[in-house]
Amino acid sequence: MRVLVIEDDKIISQHLEMGLQEAGYNVQTTADGLAAYQLALVENFDLLIVDVMLPGKDGFSIVEELRLKKKEMPVLFLSAKRSIEDRIEGLQRGGDDYLVKPFSFSELLARCQALLRRTQKNKDTQSLKYQDLEVDLIKRMVLRGDQQIELKQKEFALLEYLLRNKEQVLTKTQILEVVWHYDFDPQTNVVDVLVCRLRNKIDRGFNKKLIRTIRGVGYALRAE
Repeated sequence: MRVLVIEDDKIISQHLEMGLQEAGYNVQTTADGLAAYQLALVENFDLLIVDVMLPGKDGFSIVEELRLKKKEMPVLFLSAKRSIEDRIEGLQRGGDDYLVKPFSFSELLARCQALLRRTQKNKDTQSLKYQDLEVDLIKRMVLRGDQQIELKQKEFALLEYLLRNKEQVLTKTQILEVVWHYDFDPQTNVVDVLVCRLRNKIDRGFNKKLIRTIRGVGYALRAE
């Protein structure tokens, strides 16, 4: 699940990024409203967490304009404004929920899960499947056949990325950008190590192997 956090308070942004990543989400952050709008316009996120007061473009305007562009991902507004009128405005301008600062992270996480559960249920994309492999994105449960597989956060993020792009070859650069959010370093072997760990959990003990190494290019989820 990809989450975009739009928050100009560095401490809050870091707190949300760390907590959401620990909960298993793929998190990207930005502090500028205009940059956030442009990013959300061209990339696909499953959820936006949007501060209202931002430099460049305020949160209400970001979401209102995204809705006009038919971007339908759920939005949770964060704001120190606590009046009923402010909450109503946020919902009327395209928000799905509104959380007043200061807030507890556990409440924010519960609200995010509820929004994603509702949205994914409506889209019928709560789970991803390939061959006998199935991933429940909300419960974060992985099954291969009737065997449940426990994955760590990065392993889950990589598997989700492979499933969303099944039978397509993904380069190390692409995997680094999506799973770790940084540019390609030709000296790093973190992708190879992570793929090896995931393969040991997904393919070991099964006759049909699903995670393929495409030599000189990258990796693919492909049954052969």
